[in-house]
Amino acid sequence: MDYDIVISGGGIAGLTASAAFAQAGFDVLCVDPTPPITDRDSAGADLRTTAFLQPAQGFLEEIGLWDRLADHAMPLQTMRIVDAGGPEPVARVSKDFEASDISDRPFGWNLPNWLLRREMAAQLAALPNVDFRPGTATKTLFTRDAEARVGLSDGSRVRCHLVIASDGRNSPMRKAAGIDVKTTRFGQKALAFATTHPIPHDNVSTEIHRTGGPFTLVPLPDFDGRPSSALVWMEEGPTADALMALPDADLEAAMTERSCHLFGPLKLASQRTIWPIIAQEAERLTGQRLALVAEAAHVVPPIGAQGLNMSLKDITALLDLAKASPATLGDSAMLEAYHRARIADIRARVAGITLLNKTSMLSNPLLRDTRAAALNTLYSAAPIRKTLMQLGLGTK
Repeated sequence: MDYDIVISGGGIAGLTASAAFAQAGFDVLCVDPTPPITDRDSAGADLRTTAFLQPAQGFLEEIGLWDRLADHAMPLQTMRIVDAGGPEPVARVSKDFEASDISDRPFGWNLPNWLLRREMAAQLAALPNVDFRPGTATKTLFTRDAEARVGLSDGSRVRCHLVIASDGRNSPMRKAAGIDVKTTRFGQKALAFATTHPIPHDNVSTEIHRTGGPFTLVPLPDFDGRPSSALVWMEEGPTADALMALPDADLEAAMTERSCHLFGPLKLASQRTIWPIIAQEAERLTGQRLALVAEAAHVVPPIGAQGLNMSLKDITALLDLAKASPATLGDSAMLEAYHRARIADIRARVAGITLLNKTSMLSNPLLRDTRAAALNTLYSAAPIRKTLMQLGLGTK
């Protein structure tokens, strides 16, 4: 056998899985068609950020990645939800969900995606049992009871016990295995870029609801001596495209107004990127000698920092099964156990986030008033508020 595991996809989830399985003693090949862009200002850099919630941070610590990331991470102590659904874009309801209500630690820690790729790729380079081949894609998959054979874009073919598909929402390995997906399209896109602002964020992640989708500012370290945040701005597709095309000054004016002026004038501090928003879930999480993780298994809108944290729960569940019985790596019983361990949570979270996103898109004034009243009600009931925070963290 050439490798124990072949991981298709070298995004954040794939790099994490590679480090996790290698640290557990498995021989790993990780391939991705695109070399990781590891510089903030390079063309094509992923300017989104990832908030690692408490369980995810613990997992990264366990597999030896957190030491590389800790010094770059911004703690998220408070999650602020603002409803600005009145006649004018002003904050009419603002509620703070405090990590201290349920824990002595922050909700999570925020890091830029380009930096995660840089540090994770460096970690893989230091591990003797990982073969990371950026610029190489998976092309074909042939499986039988005892092994999988994966054809690569360089013309080679490798044999392994388990293929992990971490190759995105259009996963070629999922398609090769004939696994269908259910997709919900919202007609939305998300702008993502970094901003600076004169009013400090104080480690508060702020999510502002009006129409079109959430407008979220997540704390980053200071940039050029000014407070800085990562901005994810979801809107209906045509509106997002129009915003993307605005001159810098006009976009800055628009985002300052959409932010309800809570941080003062917002200024662009990076390139702009734009992403389509969907929700998606695979009908099954496994095929013969194949496990789906991350966006190959599920895609959710960027609400509540759920996406990658769900992905790390996939990897954790799969890793636990592999470590419990290395001799049965990739067999049908192990993969069935993985499917059972994750499918209910995935379906519940995709459904819940889909509903939250549709609620955030409301344009009807009466429905927006109902949304504001619901926020008030949920926040005022302390037991419900704490339960919602624990569910969000994945600790309940």
